[in-house]
Amino acid sequence: MNIIERGKTTLLLESENLKMLSDKLDSNFENAVKELFNIRGRVITSGVGKSGHIARKAAATFASTGTPSFFVDPNECMHGDFGMITKEDYCLLYSKGGESREIIELVNWLCRQNIPYIAITNDINSTLSKNAKITLLTHVKEEACPLRLAPTVSTTASLALSDALATALMELRGFRAEDFAVFHPGGSLGRQLAKVKSIMHTENLPIIFPDTSLQDALFKIIECKLGIAIVVDDKNILKGIIVDGDLKRLLVKDDDIKNILSKEVKYIMNTSPKVIYEDTLIGEALHIMEGKITNLVVVNNNNNPIGIVHIHDILKIKAF
Repeated sequence: MNIIERGKTTLLLESENLKMLSDKLDSNFENAVKELFNIRGRVITSGVGKSGHIARKAAATFASTGTPSFFVDPNECMHGDFGMITKEDYCLLYSKGGESREIIELVNWLCRQNIPYIAITNDINSTLSKNAKITLLTHVKEEACPLRLAPTVSTTASLALSDALATALMELRGFRAEDFAVFHPGGSLGRQLAKVKSIMHTENLPIIFPDTSLQDALFKIIECKLGIAIVVDDKNILKGIIVDGDLKRLLVKDDDIKNILSKEVKYIMNTSPKVIYEDTLIGEALHIMEGKITNLVVVNNNNNPIGIVHIHDILKIKAF
């Protein structure tokens, strides 16, 4: 057995099926998205075996992207969990063959309650498909395992269709990164989607004026320990910045240190610094800083400086 070839075969079969799924996507998919978008209740996913694992993942993806959803176990439904499903909900049922006893019992109950469901299956003629309001076929010709038995291509197809539904719903809802952050407050995703105001420095900002001497600017930079001084006018409007690197380059070029330090800031300051707002996402701030920027000045709508974000503030929270 060639292990690499075995792996390639599996990946090739699964990728080919996904390409076929994409090519065959039709109005059934569009109708499914619209049905799920317009419900007043939750999306209830269900399945048994490997299909059950996919259904659980689908519910988690829906719930985290703005579509309230949860998974129900068909076996547990027979012992009271039917009570978790209301007439305002919409079910999404997973079964490759569409004839699993547990799923059919769930189908029968849903039909008696007039609760609609979408079937994700490989058999258009199955009981699951025939009773569904909409069927999304996985179009699987064969599984990838050597015995052609273990769910591989079929589970990948079911998961991909679930992701396609979830992302289409996200776009239809106008789901934003800010909304995503609400559902992901923890972990690296949550930190990346946190806002700049949660990490910016706001106290004792190194504020100077255009006529401040470079010597005083240097003292201010050293005092704040951020490597930057913010230049404002008499109305506290941002006019520019000066960073320690600017001063170092000047001192290297000219031996007359006393003369250099007596000059006014306005002659060497950066008059077009990159700025951000306090509601900017940390991930966006980092993207701006990738242009070799160490500090970003945070301003309000009147262009008044209200804070500073240093690259170390982002890196130390290990968000990225």
